[in-house]
Amino acid sequence: MDWNLRSCSRHGHVTYAPAEQALRAKLLATTPLGEAWRCLRCGDYILGSPHGQGPAEDAPVLLRGKALRSAFILRFLALERFVRGGFILVLGVAVLQFKSSQVSVRQLFEKDLAAAKPLFNQLGWNATDSGLIHSIEKALNAKGTTLNLVAAFLIFYGVLQLIEGVGLWKLKRWGEYFAVVATSLFLPLEIYELSEKVTLLRAAAFALNVAAVAYLLLSKRLFGLRGGHQAYEAELHEASLLEVETASATH
Repeated sequence: MDWNLRSCSRHGHVTYAPAEQALRAKLLATTPLGEAWRCLRCGDYILGSPHGQGPAEDAPVLLRGKALRSAFILRFLALERFVRGGFILVLGVAVLQFKSSQVSVRQLFEKDLAAAKPLFNQLGWNATDSGLIHSIEKALNAKGTTLNLVAAFLIFYGVLQLIEGVGLWKLKRWGEYFAVVATSLFLPLEIYELSEKVTLLRAAAFALNVAAVAYLLLSKRLFGLRGGHQAYEAELHEASLLEVETASATH
């Protein structure tokens, strides 16, 4: 898949006319239909006036190639966090709602969350067989203060997942750090669930989270790995079409 063309087809081309003549000549073509400028993302020539102009250093730095593929992966992880965070928030509210009547959480899924069951089935996840559900059901027999702590933990964890999802979706550096730290903190809980019972979904979720942490640490050069933030920014600029053409113009 050509990630550059895919992104341009969805968001449109981006052209820029640099003030530097040597560089400007590399991005401009004259056709019978008029001037055409190279898209800074996909490299194709686009008829019409450039979207912007000025010094090359002021040109937009667009995600290209590997960086675009990375953005797709991060947003996939963000969607998973949104789904998980929303589900856990519902559980936290359910504990608060049902703690006085001691209603089984299973009934919440059978009745109140009936509309969500097809989605869970598509994901291959049996909500009523979840270790998290079993743990909450046991907690429902505990005293009120314990239930409040369980509900607070679930709501906190759910909000944490949603914040993580926002950071990843917006491709923010803080979101990448947040995702690594938050995901790593809860890996022991997933290991505990696997020690109780190994299921395909639990194993897949654990593998996904471990892979996500490793991917973010290495590809985003977090915590100083592989040169850290400075090396990561340099890599983005090296992938920029304008930076490539600038380098070639100096030789």
